[in-house]
Amino acid sequence: MEPTQSFLATASGQKSLLERAYSDAVEQVDDQDESRARILDAAYEQFCRMGIQRSTMDDVARRAGVSRITVYRRFATKDALVEQVVRREFRRYFDQFLVEIQQAATAADRVVLGFVSSLRAIRRNPLIGGLITTEPDLLVTSLIKDGGMTVATVRQFVAGQLRHEQRADNVPDDLDIDHVAELMVRVSASFLAIPSHLIDLDDDGQLAAVARRFLVPMLESPPPGTW
Repeated sequence: MEPTQSFLATASGQKSLLERAYSDAVEQVDDQDESRARILDAAYEQFCRMGIQRSTMDDVARRAGVSRITVYRRFATKDALVEQVVRREFRRYFDQFLVEIQQAATAADRVVLGFVSSLRAIRRNPLIGGLITTEPDLLVTSLIKDGGMTVATVRQFVAGQLRHEQRADNVPDDLDIDHVAELMVRVSASFLAIPSHLIDLDDDGQLAAVARRFLVPMLESPPPGTW
């Protein structure tokens, strides 16, 4: 797999990158390996400055002030290093998301917050947002040329959140969770992959309005006789 071919998906039977980042945030996993953290910091800065494709393990080693061998001892391949850098960025997003979600009083509010905060976090992240600008083909490849693995992974996460709402009686029992999650994820993915000439994606107010008008109604029971 080429680096960044899929930010979120992973081999069958293993936890996805997104799931592992979320688990780290929930369980407050703390990495105490200073050398590893130093290399990740250097890789993050290198990738932000030069992009992932143009960066080498030697570049990361020089920026970290360590030997190339030291980098390879911690990360066997560039793919492994890229995965861990991206995983840490998603962990940081989830850390913030778990704080923000406490402020949402209803399931509808949490859908709006999730939509707005996810787009904001990705677009404004110096690494991932930078890739959208400087290496957009990588993002498009991740979204549409991986057999649907990335979309499926995020859908599973969103569906899990919606099932929590369903168990708490915050959404109807007959809500088709998987299809609602699929549509929500595809709306978000399209905004990330394709620029909008109608909606300012950097305006949280506009994004919230879109979510309330088009996503929140998905939480309602389907009309009788519909699929």
